[in-house]
Amino acid sequence: MPSLKDLKNRIDTVKSTRKITKAMQMVAAAKLRRAQEAAEASRPYTERFNAVLGGLAKASAGSDAAPILLRGTGSDQVQLLVVMTAERGLCGGFNSSIVKLAKQKAETLKGEGKTVKILTVGKKGREQLKRDYGDLLIGHVDLSEVKNIGYANAQEIANDLLARFDAGDFDVATIFYNRFENVVSQIPTAVQVIPAKFDTPSESDETGYVYDYEPSEEEVLATLLPKGVATAIFSALLENGASEQGARMSAMDNATRNAGEMIDKLTIEYNRSRQAVITNELIEIISGAEAL
Repeated sequence: MPSLKDLKNRIDTVKSTRKITKAMQMVAAAKLRRAQEAAEASRPYTERFNAVLGGLAKASAGSDAAPILLRGTGSDQVQLLVVMTAERGLCGGFNSSIVKLAKQKAETLKGEGKTVKILTVGKKGREQLKRDYGDLLIGHVDLSEVKNIGYANAQEIANDLLARFDAGDFDVATIFYNRFENVVSQIPTAVQVIPAKFDTPSESDETGYVYDYEPSEEEVLATLLPKGVATAIFSALLENGASEQGARMSAMDNATRNAGEMIDKLTIEYNRSRQAVITNELIEIISGAEAL
């Protein structure tokens, strides 16, 4: 049975931990608002940009003059998985959920006889993947020194991907990230960016208008598709940023409440132990008095 001093030290330690988790929760809540606003503000542009590219891609589908970023290399043998996670932990299952989805994809591709390569963005994803897939890692992007994610960061990652694609390092590239829904819900998402894939427009989206492009659709696509890769990566980084702060705020809130419950239990145990010590001392005093 722990001594009174041990119980007192444990209570003080848990109280200190609760102060830390509470402070981290408040910091995450402050960062979440800015990150959420940035992610939500980027969605209309990203969706409209993809809609324009989708219309162009549909018009030039099947054409031999279509850009290689649209039609691909003609093979899907070499698959590149771009796993985007956080640089820090203490955010619940945020990083693990992305890595889990990437691992499932990797195992499926390996089962089909494909060659898998992995590029990591964020330290936590690299740490988890290095244990089982260290031989598949071909690169890493460190954003630990970046305070505010900007389009320039996404452009650097996109340029790296495009350079590797031009060099023939892979045939298909897919990015993995968490899409922000709310504080307690982040959805692990996989999006193929090379060759570009777009959702087929629904009938309600068809306006009936016919557009003439100058220059041709293929030339416009050749200019816009590299920007589309950077836009998809930038959107994923923003969604990840909001998801990370939401997951951290939720995790620290749970940790704070758990610490409070532990303090209550330890306090009850401490009071019972202290009462037992007092009772034993009274018994000894009474016994000594009767002996006299």
